[in-house]
Amino acid sequence: MTSHQSTQTMKPATAAKKLGVYLDATPTEFREGVVSRAELAALQADPPQWLQTLRAEGPHPRPVVAEKLGVSIAGLARGGVTEALTTAQITALKDENPEWLQKERATQSEVRKENVRVKKMHAEKAERQARQAQD
Repeated sequence: MTSHQSTQTMKPATAAKKLGVYLDATPTEFREGVVSRAELAALQADPPQWLQTLRAEGPHPRPVVAEKLGVSIAGLARGGVTEALTTAQITALKDENPEWLQKERATQSEVRKENVRVKKMHAEKAERQARQAQD
């Protein structure tokens, strides 16, 4: 008995998200087709020029913009950034360093510190429980 393996495909929006690019900036043939897992792997392994350019210059999707600015996606929204930004726009925003960006970066820093503290606390608790289980 042989098994038939079907080709798994994904919507262009899913593929764009996995590639870290803004869907509306991709070529028409990418937006209007479907992408197989093999095609996605090929795009990741050997990106064509359009993908290299999008990754370098943008426009970038909100998760990428947030990461480049060091804030959360919600922080972007609170700062009034709701659209995709190019690398040049992100650089200009960093240079301008508006008050909302400073505040959101500080908030993000505190969130990271708290996550580290909680992770450490859980690790210590697990270690104590492991020692008690051995005794």
